[in-house]
Amino acid sequence: MESPPLKLNVGRGEDRISALPDELLLRTLERLALRDAVRAGAVSTRWRHLPHQLSLVALGIRHFRRATLAETMDAFAAALLSVCPPAERHCECQRSYAIKDLRLCFYPSAPHLSSIGRTVEDVLSCGRTESLEFLISLLPGEYTPSQLAEFGQQLMSFSRAYQDAFRCLTRLSLKGLAFGDSDVNDLIRACDKLKCLTLISCRLVHRHSVLKIDTPFSGLQELEFIHFVCRRIELISVPKLSKVNCHWSLKNPPVRFGYVPELCEVSLTRQPKVWKAPFLLSKCLSRSATNLSKLHLNFCHQMIWIQPEQPNQLAVIFSNLTDVGLFCIFPECDLSWTLFILEAAPALQKFHLSRARPCAKVSEEGAEKTNVVWGPSNGFKHFNLKWLEIQGLEEEGKVTNYIRLVMERAVGLKKIVLLGEPPCEDCTDCEIKSQVDEASRRRVKEELAHESSSSVEIIMR
Repeated sequence: MESPPLKLNVGRGEDRISALPDELLLRTLERLALRDAVRAGAVSTRWRHLPHQLSLVALGIRHFRRATLAETMDAFAAALLSVCPPAERHCECQRSYAIKDLRLCFYPSAPHLSSIGRTVEDVLSCGRTESLEFLISLLPGEYTPSQLAEFGQQLMSFSRAYQDAFRCLTRLSLKGLAFGDSDVNDLIRACDKLKCLTLISCRLVHRHSVLKIDTPFSGLQELEFIHFVCRRIELISVPKLSKVNCHWSLKNPPVRFGYVPELCEVSLTRQPKVWKAPFLLSKCLSRSATNLSKLHLNFCHQMIWIQPEQPNQLAVIFSNLTDVGLFCIFPECDLSWTLFILEAAPALQKFHLSRARPCAKVSEEGAEKTNVVWGPSNGFKHFNLKWLEIQGLEEEGKVTNYIRLVMERAVGLKKIVLLGEPPCEDCTDCEIKSQVDEASRRRVKEELAHESSSSVEIIMR
């Protein structure tokens, strides 16, 4: 049975949109940028109270950039206060009760942090907030190490002064700050509800120190390190951790996993320097991570920075691995070494490899590209691999031989997907290379289909 049409009591001088119920108007405002929602309230008496009832408030510093840091943060703090005015002590938080999701992106300006902290804790005092996110970064510019350390300590002081706010944080992203050896550990412990921590271009004050994270009682589930500068990262005990993404260029291995029994996904990206040597995955990953199901390694068109090893060294860690991606392998490199992962991971179902495009830029400090030699065990067969995906066929012969090698051993293989290269914005010859790439994929497909009597489906995309 259909619902009766909505009846609007539209008075003289009113528009039909303003006559809609508050609930529908709020849904409209929540699809706008917060600044536009506030403007709508400023120009209409009918809409004026609605921004204070938004369930999602997302306020970014980029909308308030002024000539100076102080002016920028003044504008940000004023906007935040306009949407989240102070709650009256003896009321039922009529204005801010609706905020369930609060996301704030701001600079660590000491004079303004107290205003932000008080406002956030006013919102939290109503007890309806389910998600709280801070993204704190520096104003773009050049900073000395001592200045970075000072900003880092401002953040730590902020966390200690407004413990209720940090206790309720669910996501925290920090960019460009320098920390003392124990600061990151202390932050995680102070954030009882923290699920995701992202550190971008951050560092330890003493860059040759080890970042140790030992938080056995935290609920932290995701960790992301993008160019974090330190000697090494040690995840000693993070029992709820399920996902790690690490992009680094310094010491090997970048992360050493300790007690991480819930770990499911690991993504490592590295731009190796000339003095670095490959390392063993078994020296990086943890035997406690028996739930590991997805492993992605990005070689950034440069040296293969992992060393193939005997499958029995990885058998426990890879026992439940189902999805592996090896990205940006330099074109001249033979691919047969990748089979050591296939042999160590009996449950593997999807294997994705991408070859670096020939026009990819390589750092002058990059480590030497050397071919990796390794062969699978005699008689080795894999029974669960269903999907092999390869992108980039610059060296047709090597790719064709590699696919044959996989087909011989993966007896349950169902599909081989040959992917085309995505457009390269920096390359003027991209269109021509795209046509060459498509021709290569057709030749590989035809050759494999002609030689093979198996039922494996070969797809071009």
